[in-house]
Amino acid sequence: LAGLVGGVVLPLLGAVPDGAIMLFSGLGDINKAQETLSVGVGALAGSTIMLLTVPWGLSVLAGQVDLVPGTDGEKVANYLGKEKLSPGRSAKDVGVVITDEVKHGSYVMMLTTIPYFLIQIPASFLEGQGKDDKGIAQGEKYWALLALLVCLTCFVWYLSIHIKASRDDEQKFRRMEVMKDLLKNGQVSLAGAFQDIIKAYDEPSMPLQSSGQGYQAIGADLTSPTDDVPSPKVLEYLHGVLKPSFKKYDKDNSEGLEKNEVRVFLRDFNEKISEEELDLLFSKYDKDDNGNISFHEFVLACYSIIVSASKGKSITGVKRTDLKAAEQGFATAAVMTVTEEEEEEEEEVPEDIANLSPDKQEAAVKKKAFTMLAIGTFLVVLFSDPMVDVMKEVAVRVKVNPFYVSFILAPLASNASEVLASTYYASKKTSKTITVSFSALQGAAAMNNTFCLSIFMGLIFFRGLAWEFTSETIAIFLIQFVIYYMTLGDTMSSFEGLVILAIFPLSIVFVASLKAAGLD
Repeated sequence: LAGLVGGVVLPLLGAVPDGAIMLFSGLGDINKAQETLSVGVGALAGSTIMLLTVPWGLSVLAGQVDLVPGTDGEKVANYLGKEKLSPGRSAKDVGVVITDEVKHGSYVMMLTTIPYFLIQIPASFLEGQGKDDKGIAQGEKYWALLALLVCLTCFVWYLSIHIKASRDDEQKFRRMEVMKDLLKNGQVSLAGAFQDIIKAYDEPSMPLQSSGQGYQAIGADLTSPTDDVPSPKVLEYLHGVLKPSFKKYDKDNSEGLEKNEVRVFLRDFNEKISEEELDLLFSKYDKDDNGNISFHEFVLACYSIIVSASKGKSITGVKRTDLKAAEQGFATAAVMTVTEEEEEEEEEVPEDIANLSPDKQEAAVKKKAFTMLAIGTFLVVLFSDPMVDVMKEVAVRVKVNPFYVSFILAPLASNASEVLASTYYASKKTSKTITVSFSALQGAAAMNNTFCLSIFMGLIFFRGLAWEFTSETIAIFLIQFVIYYMTLGDTMSSFEGLVILAIFPLSIVFVASLKAAGLD
């Protein structure tokens, strides 16, 4: 289900607001549809360009760290230093990392621009022959069909990449951030947050590594996970999600939690265990009998609680675990996870799911999420048609081309969440969260290039409309190429982020200049 939701449902629903505006811009009276189509094209261009400029530039500024010389003399982002961002440094000496995932995302994004050429090249040729709108529409018809088929092919290909990435666990850091947010906002209990992860990676049939890490490092049975020992993947998730909370509850910075601190942690994360069970946990995991447990011991204790809660059992009959042998497994997990500190207080789990089992909590959260998605999608479709009329009327009253109105207003209405989400993740100042931020923006652009553009190609083919948007097409392609080029390096400075931020208003001037020069 995670692969289906993350790979298909969310990217598709993210493109629905823009797609609905574009669809309704080409419906209605055929004599007016050609004029209102410019509103949809404005939404397409404005959304694509805005996503790759405003939130991208803000993400660079929010996630900036010092750029310091690496071993090869090239600048690298300082994510491992105690002070990530030093005061007084110039905009060219601070910035963010460009990971291989971001570079791959730029490459995929550029490939999805191919359908623009399939419709724009014949459109420019037909216009050069001096044909009117009907003649251009007739000549473009089967080119539009070809572009439509290519758009849909690229769309399916892009979704398959997402599904494969989800199944291969390439999006684990994004999942970790979601899990942290669910726990921080009190939407699920500790056991509920890890329910899917344990189901996916603690199955007995799961192939296990034999490299001296994970199970072998812990000294456990290699044939299947146990209630005492998580699989390597689960260990990685536990480490990444629990590290910020461990730091928060370690009030005296002793790198260990006392019994009272563990009690408060479990209470805040809605795991109810008795004093006897808490004593049993400490008897098992407090290896030194010094009254506190280290982070490594804390993770195994939490795993034991999660598994017991998932099975509906109490924590009884526990025995000591060889924690010394576990150090290698934890060291491996520590390198691969995000360990930034969270300062916000956790909220209580909603009363309607607080006392449910992890399985039922998971089902309740999914039901609520899909219900909200359905309501949101319905509202978007409901208001898209009148929104097209409003933007057209605004254009008439201020006496400008409807394209410019929708170029500015449509992205504000449909893409505000992407701006906030990307900036939020980038502000955590880790290489993983900046990758999440940039990848989401590249994905949104790719969806516009495939799903949203396919709507236009369908309107041109089935309704006999003409593609007369050369200036807009040039702008859309050029901005995506600029982002592709700027992500070829290993870092991006804050100065480059400011340049990207300035592209959005400059792109309006660019399109206006092309139109003034005689392009449609």
